[in-house]
Amino acid sequence: MSTPTPAETGCPVLAENAVALSGPRFHTDPIGLYEDMRREHGPVVSVELPGGFPAWLVIGYRELHQVTSDPDLFPRDVGLWNQWPHIPADWPLLPMIGQRQASVYYTVGEPHRRHASMVSEALASVDAFELRRHAEQLSDELIDGFCGRGEADLVADFAGPLPVLVLARIIGFPDAESRQLAYVLNELADGGPGAQQAYASYTDHMQRLVTTKRAHPGADVASRLLADPARHSDEEVVLDLKDTTAAGVLPTADWIGNSIRLMLTDDRFAAALGGGRHSVAQAMNEVLWEDTPTQILSGRWAARDTTLAGRPIRSGDMLLLGLAGANADPEIQRHLAGGQSGNSAHFSFGYGEYRCPFPAQEIAEITARTGIEVLLDRLPDLDLTVPARTLVRRPSAFLRGMTALPVRFTAVRPVGGQLP
Repeated sequence: MSTPTPAETGCPVLAENAVALSGPRFHTDPIGLYEDMRREHGPVVSVELPGGFPAWLVIGYRELHQVTSDPDLFPRDVGLWNQWPHIPADWPLLPMIGQRQASVYYTVGEPHRRHASMVSEALASVDAFELRRHAEQLSDELIDGFCGRGEADLVADFAGPLPVLVLARIIGFPDAESRQLAYVLNELADGGPGAQQAYASYTDHMQRLVTTKRAHPGADVASRLLADPARHSDEEVVLDLKDTTAAGVLPTADWIGNSIRLMLTDDRFAAALGGGRHSVAQAMNEVLWEDTPTQILSGRWAARDTTLAGRPIRSGDMLLLGLAGANADPEIQRHLAGGQSGNSAHFSFGYGEYRCPFPAQEIAEITARTGIEVLLDRLPDLDLTVPARTLVRRPSAFLRGMTALPVRFTAVRPVGGQLP
């Protein structure tokens, strides 16, 4: 069934100059695109979602701070969306936008604080040294799979699977299920025709995990969430694990891929290819500012009629958080004239009540940095096999990552075993 147009559904008419939230510039020139948006529309842009549905994209740093700092006026209450009567059940972006459910991502007020507390406690119990050991071991095993060839695609062979393998272990999945988990998450995130089926498969994975851990608990995040059924039902654990895993895997994979791309294409980081670990941290931080894995995040919904940067926001309107656009706002970039090193005032982890919990940020940072360091230690002469300008980004306005990162290097012997 095809998605109906606004005219067919009676959906409110889009603003005449609404910007389509699709097209190649989101993949090829997002910074230039956001500059054009800012010049033509200001910091709050009327946009058209696939299917012809209206929303507001907030790309001003100050305006994004305002929206994320006011959960009463702009709650993350997807049930408020004034477009629900017009949204078909097979809308491809539905998994990205979400629906009202009892999870850490979609609850508001006290229920959200309860979920956030439980998830943060479970993630905080992950030992940083054990996490790094897992990341080192799994990085070595992935590299063993291609190091003897002298060439690889560092997205498919390394950056993509590593965060899934690491997060699956600490959550409680067996290694054997991790690659299938990575596949369904990529299908879901790209918002294509397979997104709905991928979401159903993803839910099945989590339900089986919770059933297994209820019967046989272990030293993992899922078991910790299940440990107090008075605070968290099995259904809530399934939903929280789905949100936590999706939020952790794909952005971390793109953080790794984008950082490696930067280090391979920018002479400032050439020394890191010989083991300069300080440069790894610098590259990763620069990516969060200029090439953030999450370009656009859904979302907030206006609790009542209001205005934002002079734009009329109606009750129930969706506001999309333009993280990449806000990071590139000239207003904030002027304050970064001395460089971005060590400055974490970017929006790449969100802001406010729904900001990515600190333990989750730490897990992502340890996984990404460890993986890149192990890769550069073992294969210090990495080099792209194609011109940098021909590298292709994933077809998503929401996420920004590479579809492939082909490299060559001096072939070396594996150091250990292989993944199951």
